[in-house]
Amino acid sequence: MNRKAEVYMHNIPAGILSEDEDGYRFSYYRNYLNQSRAKAISLTLPLQRKPHFSRTLHPFFDGLIPEGWLLDLTEKTWKVSARDRMGLLLVSCRDCIGAVSVIPSKEEDLT
Repeated sequence: MNRKAEVYMHNIPAGILSEDEDGYRFSYYRNYLNQSRAKAISLTLPLQRKPHFSRTLHPFFDGLIPEGWLLDLTEKTWKVSARDRMGLLLVSCRDCIGAVSVIPSKEEDLT
């Protein structure tokens, strides 16, 4: 299954997160990297042109997913398994606390 999400930093498109059978890739947009005010979305995902690859969901993104009773509510409401970390990220991280938001790409039909 291939899924994608746009990642925003302070409401500015910063990059794309994708999932495929090999793992997860986060790539900064070239336009974002060229901005003088560009900041890394995480210390573990520094600004670079080369994609960041991980066999599991990058810890920074995994940390955005709700926990406890809010995770339970998200799982029941959206019918997403707790083991489907990308699915949980896509349905619950559009309006995160902090500077980063994760929006399903136009290809994803979650609504």
